[in-house]
Amino acid sequence: MATTSSNEGSAPSRRGGGWAAGAAVFAGVLLLINGTLGILQGASAVSKDKIYIATARYVYQFDLTGWGWVQIALGAVAIVVGVGLLADQTWARWAGIVVAALSLVGQFLWLPYYPFWAIVVMAIDLFVIWGLTRPSMVRDH
Repeated sequence: MATTSSNEGSAPSRRGGGWAAGAAVFAGVLLLINGTLGILQGASAVSKDKIYIATARYVYQFDLTGWGWVQIALGAVAIVVGVGLLADQTWARWAGIVVAALSLVGQFLWLPYYPFWAIVVMAIDLFVIWGLTRPSMVRDH
């Protein structure tokens, strides 16, 4: 009777196991949610400029309609990248880092209009970047 190893019959995941794989899946789901909410946030900015209140002396001032379209575009890209992450695509890992970084900067610019929400989304973006830059995530395959 032949003995078998406990690893036999199970193919190793391309991303490694445990935390790295879980963080990548969670990052993909967060990007899907973040993208959807970004589209909704942008749509409300495009449809009604007066829905958001801003401080009068904030350094960054821009047209909310234009910024709403930027939010919509970034949200759509985040959804595509989130789907790519859930499909375990290599390109999506790097694109997810870029999209989350752009979203982080965008939410910083959004602070005067919706401070609490911007801080929450910035925290989500940081977790996405952390999850996609885990050592077993960036290893060449």
